Amino acid sequence: MSPTDPVGRPAVIELRQYTLRPGRRDELIELFDREFVETQEETGMVVLGQFRDLDDPNRFVWLRGFPDMAVRHRALTAFYGGPVWAEHGPQANDTMVDSDDVLLLRPLSDGSGFAVSPSERPQAGAPAPDRFVSATVWSFPPGRPDGIALIRDGLLPVLHKTGPAPLAVLTTETAHNTFARLPVRTGENVAAVFTSYPDESAYRRHLAEVQDHPLTREILPGIEREQTAAPRTLRLAPTGRSLIS
Repeated sequence: MSPTDPVGRPAVIELRQYTLRPGRRDELIELFDREFVETQEETGMVVLGQFRDLDDPNRFVWLRGFPDMAVRHRALTAFYGGPVWAEHGPQANDTMVDSDDVLLLRPLSDGSGFAVSPSERPQAGAPAPDRFVSATVWSFPPGRPDGIALIRDGLLPVLHKTGPAPLAVLTTETAHNTFARLPVRTGENVAAVFTSYPDESAYRRHLAEVQDHPLTREILPGIEREQTAAPRTLRLAPTGRSLIS
């Protein structure tokens, strides 16, 4: 599959954050990377990234994408109604306390989504890459576009000028969740920026440059007036089979 394949540039993305039973994250990651990658993709979706949350040893974060909402419904129906989930789903579910923290997202603009090539994914058992991924999520009142526009038109140019370009910039997909078996968070209006760094120190240097940039000081007050809560940054370590790293 080439990066230009539609499923390699998904138009619908789920950001899934799972709270796990203490000490069982590595068990879930081993099971997930062995059993739930190719088998999900065979139904028409793409597994974009799997991560350890560096701020919570009992949290597993992952993303998957779909060409559109219709394919999402068909793919999820096929996978969760299929033999692989029937066999391995109970073990996966047993590691989890909560799996309902899910944001349904889409690219903020043309070209701002993830571009991945599943054919380049490492094999099961591959060592985790020495990379650091940040995912910063801003929340704004439902139906209000001003905060999202400030991120898009004001903050993103600063991010591009001062450091590595974001891997993806996403916003809320407002379409109705047609696969009710898996709930998603409703009433959301977010912007989410994903960026990859060689290590956390490179991330912190970039963050300092962004905060010191004159344009940032002009833009941030407007963003802060619009947001409903302080932005949250996920500090993520990719697993060995993550396409996002």
